[in-house]
Amino acid sequence: MDKKSIRLPIAAIVLTFNEEQNLDACLSSVASWVDELYVLDSGSRDGTLAVAARYGAHIFYHPFEAHTQQWMWALEHLPLTNDWVLGLDADQRIPAELRDELAALFSSGDDALREVNGFFIKRRQIWRGRWIKHGTYYPKYLLKLFRKQCVHLNAQDLMDHHFYVTGGTRNLQHDLIEENRKENDITFWSEKHLRYARLLAQEEFLKRNSAQQGIVTATFWGNPDQRVLWLKQRWYSLPLYVRPFLYFIYRYVFRLGILDGKQGFVFHFLHAFWFRLLVDIHLDDLTHGRN
Repeated sequence: MDKKSIRLPIAAIVLTFNEEQNLDACLSSVASWVDELYVLDSGSRDGTLAVAARYGAHIFYHPFEAHTQQWMWALEHLPLTNDWVLGLDADQRIPAELRDELAALFSSGDDALREVNGFFIKRRQIWRGRWIKHGTYYPKYLLKLFRKQCVHLNAQDLMDHHFYVTGGTRNLQHDLIEENRKENDITFWSEKHLRYARLLAQEEFLKRNSAQQGIVTATFWGNPDQRVLWLKQRWYSLPLYVRPFLYFIYRYVFRLGILDGKQGFVFHFLHAFWFRLLVDIHLDDLTHGRN
């Protein structure tokens, strides 16, 4: 299919902050076939805005509080004219196979979309040049394409954002690729996750002590988001300091993270053990009033 002939009724939104290293690959993968392209920046000081302008993106600014609040602002205030929204991080890109799948879906008529309000897409995580294919990290389904009037976000998500929709969902066949080139510098990755560990601990502490009902029902047999929420509830019940060890062994041994090679060992150890141990330390401090 000729990419130049594709123009789908989708508004793509990309959040940015100092994303010059990643943004070109992201925008080049969508600019020619989405009907609207928005970049919501939070004060970049590198060449991010120049990259966005080169692809003809509509550039808006809003100060950053958290990912969830930034997306809430985007969906409420950006002048979107299409019902369908593709929500991307700057380190994510749409390969040609997924683009063509979307083109076939939207050209097949209203019947293919009538009962669906959101699409889950498999994320292919590339970390420091290595596809992390095992250890539960692939396939990981993310809700990335949705009807804007049906989407919800949870303000209690402090570390990251999650899109939830009311109504039907479907899984797409092809992958979205996520590759943060800034993380080739292990110091950048480590410092980012030091911040994330504190946020995730605060998030878990709030959710453990909140009577607020979730946006979606947690169930193992539901869609990918419902299953993740069910698993999080099981995670919350495990003892602190034990669960990072169990999680690393589960991912690296039982779910074959060992097959991801040297880079895979570094990733699974840092992400499943080191990062989760930091979260437990912060959570323990919060629980005992030390933080």
